[in-house]
Amino acid sequence: MHPNIILPELFLKQIEEIMPNNLNMDDFIAACKRPLRRSIRVNTLKISVEAFIARMAEKNWVLTPVPWCETGFWLDRPEEDDAPLGNTAEHMAGLFYIQEASSMMPVTALIDNNEQLHTVLDMAAAPGSKTTQIAAAMNNQGGLVANEFSASRVKVLCSNVQRCGVHNAALTHFDGHVFGGWLPETFDSVLLDAPCSGEGTIRKDPDAMNNWSTESAAEIAEVQKGLIESAFHALKPGGVLVYSTCTLNLEENQQVCHHLKETFGDAVEFEPLNHLFENAEQACTEEGFLHIFPQIFDSEGFFVAKMKKLSSVEPPKVKKRLGKFPFEAATNKTVQEIQTSLKTTLDLELPETSQIWLRDKEVWLFPTALIPLIGNIRLDRIGVKLAEQHKKGFRWQHEAVCAIATGKESNCVELSAEHAREWYMGRDVRPENVGKGEVIVTYLGDVIGLGKWVGNRIKNGLPRERVRDTNLFDK
Repeated sequence: MHPNIILPELFLKQIEEIMPNNLNMDDFIAACKRPLRRSIRVNTLKISVEAFIARMAEKNWVLTPVPWCETGFWLDRPEEDDAPLGNTAEHMAGLFYIQEASSMMPVTALIDNNEQLHTVLDMAAAPGSKTTQIAAAMNNQGGLVANEFSASRVKVLCSNVQRCGVHNAALTHFDGHVFGGWLPETFDSVLLDAPCSGEGTIRKDPDAMNNWSTESAAEIAEVQKGLIESAFHALKPGGVLVYSTCTLNLEENQQVCHHLKETFGDAVEFEPLNHLFENAEQACTEEGFLHIFPQIFDSEGFFVAKMKKLSSVEPPKVKKRLGKFPFEAATNKTVQEIQTSLKTTLDLELPETSQIWLRDKEVWLFPTALIPLIGNIRLDRIGVKLAEQHKKGFRWQHEAVCAIATGKESNCVELSAEHAREWYMGRDVRPENVGKGEVIVTYLGDVIGLGKWVGNRIKNGLPRERVRDTNLFDK
């Protein structure tokens, strides 16, 4: 129990007024005061669900499927296994993401029965749980724009995207209100996991309700209405929009969706989610939205709505002033040279869905699907950095290798647990077998970096921001 959780009287009164008849307040309060079950999502860009389950069975992890996410599991670990989840080898190699179970639901709603996943916008993306879930559903194909308004959170978003091996994404840093005017009718699908009052997060964060008030919820709802209009404008006709929050009041949820319908009329169609997963109807509203009180599925409180754009609507007019884009597409000759060198040195091939672009001495892999956005909106970062050119060829980059290598390449060097620990600390390692040239470094068969033989040691190529003094807790 969380004995120190305080639920404001006014909040409880509001919940009592909106709670369906088949639910009761005692169960609601009891659920709010119970700590959350731990849940994780397997990153299928790195490992299959079957292989992950088999691997973690060796550690005696008990994985219980989350009914609304094929890659999501509630996790129970043996008591003696006290390693922080973030310091396990599997997490550090990007095999899974620590994600609250109900927060997996919006992406499930987005991808369900949806073939429109060539270009996707995640409008409020940090820290990256849903972005990486979408990228895995897209299998790194097409293009994904992950936007985050908060400057301090963009760095975390970037780190998680890289750890999970995502190479089909661009990161942007805007107030989400800009997308409707700057990129009208651009995306096949849009996820707006809107900033909200966080009423559903109290099981994870006992302080979540400390600054709660009906006034702040009303102010936030006004922001959300502007964001959902922007999201709708950015969506192509025929496209899918999912709106979600981790809050419970009607003002930030149903009323925001109805505002969209009132604004754009027959262009908006609500898509019912009562068959999204087994027992989904237990949380369904009359419109077909999912309004998840924490006691229904023993999860966070959450709200998910799915809409379709049936026809074009007039987008807002904006004046664009963009600086010059500092990259240029590589010539066929340069592309051939890079491909040959990459295959020769690292036994790697470039993804067919990417193009090579250059800036000064930098070589980048851009997702082809996002090339049309260049010159239409400022992209903070697009794709992954592949290499830096120097006199003797190319200096390959950690992030690209971790995104496109599988660990089965011919020049991989497998480290022991002791050496892997040293590696994550940014130190050079001295495996028993000595080789030469650049190598892909693995631990337990997973790619963890890029190194280069210098005599009998492998020079560590881990970027400084990836160095961690406390890392692997593997026994």
